[in-house]
Amino acid sequence: MFALVDCNSFYASCEKIFRPDLRNKPIVVLSNNDGCVIARSSEAKLMGIGMGQPWYQVKDKYLNSNGIVFSSNYELYADISNRVMNVLTEFCPEIDIYSIDEAFLDLSSFKTNIDLINFAHDCRDKIKKWVGIPVSIGIAPTRTLSKLANKVAKDDPRYGGVVILANKDTTRHFLKSTSIDKIWGVGRRLTIRLKEIGISNAYDLSQLDPRLVGSNFNVILERTVRELRGQPCITTNNFMEPKKQIMVSRSFGRSITSKKILSEAISFHASRAAEKLRHESQKCRIITAFIRSNRFNNNIKQIYASRHIELAYPTDDSRIIIKNANQILNSVFMDGYQYSKAGVLLSDFTKSYGYQMSLFDKNIDSKSSRELMRTVDHINMMEIARIGFGNQGFINTWRMKRQIKSKRYTTKVEELPEVS
Repeated sequence: MFALVDCNSFYASCEKIFRPDLRNKPIVVLSNNDGCVIARSSEAKLMGIGMGQPWYQVKDKYLNSNGIVFSSNYELYADISNRVMNVLTEFCPEIDIYSIDEAFLDLSSFKTNIDLINFAHDCRDKIKKWVGIPVSIGIAPTRTLSKLANKVAKDDPRYGGVVILANKDTTRHFLKSTSIDKIWGVGRRLTIRLKEIGISNAYDLSQLDPRLVGSNFNVILERTVRELRGQPCITTNNFMEPKKQIMVSRSFGRSITSKKILSEAISFHASRAAEKLRHESQKCRIITAFIRSNRFNNNIKQIYASRHIELAYPTDDSRIIIKNANQILNSVFMDGYQYSKAGVLLSDFTKSYGYQMSLFDKNIDSKSSRELMRTVDHINMMEIARIGFGNQGFINTWRMKRQIKSKRYTTKVEELPEVS
């Protein structure tokens, strides 16, 4: 059996932990630049606030109804997530962290049978008591079915946050009541194609021949069908594969016309992408950078400019990646436009410990380069100091707006919660 543990309204729940005055109050968390709603408490959902809804559309009505709003506080959310995962590790050593607020537990690691109901409720109670986050738990013979069970546990309060699919009759009931677009791994395009051939719910899909599904659709959907039939075939390796590309991009807090400020933003994104690349123990051969205007503003001239550079040898050196990203900026920048977003994409990866070298180009990453990058990463990770590169700038007037961000209660000494 597999258990999927999913935090309820995670970002909104994090905001409530150190603010008991917010209990039972509607809370929404906004995206970068306070643009859209990306998390809602159950109270906010009852008010009709939609996921991804532009903030300006609901702002006045929501605030007039005594709703509470926060800018995204990713440092707080990441730390609370780590605490939740640490608690789960105490319950089950075989844990696969799927996202910041979800994790699969492989219960087959237990040598003796356990009472699944007591296990799940004990798990929920400990996370709520020790961390302060409410969770829902779905348990089933496969990861796909546990995802389905978790959704029922979250949506229907009658189950007390826990649903277990332990027999065929119960599983069949929930499969028939789950529409095709709610199945994990079935996207919008697949939903349209499946509905065209009369597949409307999870049970209909589970009755198809997996081999025919694989030959007529793809191997991912074939795995989904097998999992819905109770055959585990999605393993840790399926969603722990190394990344094939890394993108870092942000919208600006205001429109930018200065090439110098754009260069600071591009350099910052390139440095962050290089840091992620080294964390993956990979090197990249292709560097892409782009700048664009606000496509939602019809009152300004629109532009999207992008270009890529293919290196003669792969690298993970921040200095080389920043330099090439700025070369791209120099070639695509045009005066007279208001830019609202920039980004850097790294691709064509190879492992850092073995790759094809150039016969003619001697300018490879040296031992001193690797040691420098390792030292910079260590200093930044341990927060001994914050080291960057000069062309990233110091004031960063382009940074996104987060004007109503809560305190970082668990990671900054000067922002520790005070009890009076």
